[in-house]
Amino acid sequence: MKAYTDLEQSKKLAKILPLESADMHYNNVSIKGVNYVDEYRAELMEYNRAIKVLSKYTINPLFGVTPCWSLAVLYSLLPEQTDISKSYSDNCETIIYWCWNSAFDIETKEYDNPVDACVEMILKLNELKML
Repeated sequence: MKAYTDLEQSKKLAKILPLESADMHYNNVSIKGVNYVDEYRAELMEYNRAIKVLSKYTINPLFGVTPCWSLAVLYSLLPEQTDISKSYSDNCETIIYWCWNSAFDIETKEYDNPVDACVEMILKLNELKML
């Protein structure tokens, strides 16, 4: 099961959420030196701490480090009336997740993991100025 935002979701959320709320990060900074980059990878280190640690390997770590959010943090950022629901598809093998907010009567599409449902709800609530 997907446990954290992918790189594309992380970049979208970084525009609307406080960066210090990110409990993880993606980076492509290489320990080989400032003239190298690696593939982006997710790491379990808070975004602000990652900036400090990686600053010794790159001139400007802000260009190679993107905040990333775990499911636990995403869920904690949602308003109280928001829930992640799950059900089984017709064959009883696939679990389907979606988020809904009873106070605002907002529902997401169905997804095969709760992270995508939370991300969509956060984006929707932001668009509606309810986050």
